[in-house]
Amino acid sequence: MIVSARVVWPSMEYAVTDLRIIQEFVKRDATVTGKSRLPAEGKSKKSKKHYDPVIISAWCKACGICSEFCPKKVIGLNDMGAPVIERPDECIGCRFCELHCPDFAITVKERKPVGNTKS
Repeated sequence: MIVSARVVWPSMEYAVTDLRIIQEFVKRDATVTGKSRLPAEGKSKKSKKHYDPVIISAWCKACGICSEFCPKKVIGLNDMGAPVIERPDECIGCRFCELHCPDFAITVKERKPVGNTKS
């Protein structure tokens, strides 16, 4: 059964309309002043966040749930069937492994940017 977004989120229609009005206003403002206040197409001001999954091996019973359901296959299994972090830079921070681990043996932490610290 397909349910339209209008039925599920009735206020969403107004939010989309308001967003279009704001975008149109900003575009008109840019044509008048010659300066755009919108970010350039395809360029984002935000940098990609990186996450570090941590496995507490003393708590893990090697059930394999984390490696089986990781959407980016960040977690793999070693020869003994215990989970290991194979591709830490691929982690998107969905925390599926953390939420579904029956032993609470996985934690996902946001990696702090290096060299961009404010004093």
